[in-house]
Amino acid sequence: MNKQNILALALKPAMRVTESVGIGIVLMLTAAVIAMITPSAVSASSPCPGPTATRLVTGLDTGLESAKGSTVGPDGALYVTEGAVGRISRVDPLTGEVTTFASGLPTAIISIGGAIIGGAIDVAFIDNIAYALVTLVSPDVGGSHVDGIYRVDGPDSFTVVADIGAFNLANPPPTPFVVPTGLQYALQTYRGGFLVTDGHLNRVLRVTLDGEVTVLIAFDNIVPTGLEVRGNRVYMAEAGPVPHLPQDGKVVSFESGSPTATEVASGARLLVDVEFGPANGLYALSQGIFPVGGDPGSPALPNTGALVKVNGGGTFTVITEPLDRPTSLEFIGNRAYVVTLTGEIWKIGGVSCPP
Repeated sequence: MNKQNILALALKPAMRVTESVGIGIVLMLTAAVIAMITPSAVSASSPCPGPTATRLVTGLDTGLESAKGSTVGPDGALYVTEGAVGRISRVDPLTGEVTTFASGLPTAIISIGGAIIGGAIDVAFIDNIAYALVTLVSPDVGGSHVDGIYRVDGPDSFTVVADIGAFNLANPPPTPFVVPTGLQYALQTYRGGFLVTDGHLNRVLRVTLDGEVTVLIAFDNIVPTGLEVRGNRVYMAEAGPVPHLPQDGKVVSFESGSPTATEVASGARLLVDVEFGPANGLYALSQGIFPVGGDPGSPALPNTGALVKVNGGGTFTVITEPLDRPTSLEFIGNRAYVVTLTGEIWKIGGVSCPP
């Protein structure tokens, strides 16, 4: 039966109706038929609820100790370094369950501003094999281990594949420094090897799996931190020099062989990471306000950090705040995962919605 027959049967009167009532029935029935054929705008696109943050891992009994770097492993789980105890933990992104993936890495021996710094500071995977970046454990700072990249061979066994500390000793930068072996911060896979930022010696190193270390790009005192790679372009977060003013917190980009970097955005305090997220949006992690008179390397004040998004005009929009001294950022699907210095992990949904 076609639509005309449906309307004809519906309008056949069982009792006498006025002309105006009949017209009204026609309009209502026509609207009903159109509604059955065409989905409403409301049902086609549900409203965006905005960013929502949930604590996935608590910093109390089950928290991570001196958590710093993170990555998404080949199994889709989070892997987080814990410098204080020389451990890499696996975190289920749905339940927050924490299990030990590997232990026995050199532990941190330095504390600055009340926070432990160094030891296993970041982690990355190549061909399903995990590699850990270890820093500030060498003899020049009172340690007895190698500053560099360690391959994870088993739950408690490792092989040093690159001695970054030795390279830095033999190749000092032109900028002033106190620790000759440097302070390596971020580990990022790149063309079958790695990129490593050095927040103290102000440069990015390229490291092969054969242990060859070269300077990819050098900077003035801008304190490079987190890394992200998209195609041939590298994106890097800058914390800026002490006291880490907002205008010095930047995201920049460059390609291999570039003598300088191009500014992408600026205006967020003490940036420590940068990642691409949903819909190819670029996000950065601000650790927050640096304490007045704090020693270089000290963390930001508690509960002053934020997740921010890069705008087209070179500025940032705050997505979620406050965050308590965040250190690392990852995306799994449409959700952001933020690791904090206090051993917490926060899951943030709706990051692509307006705050």
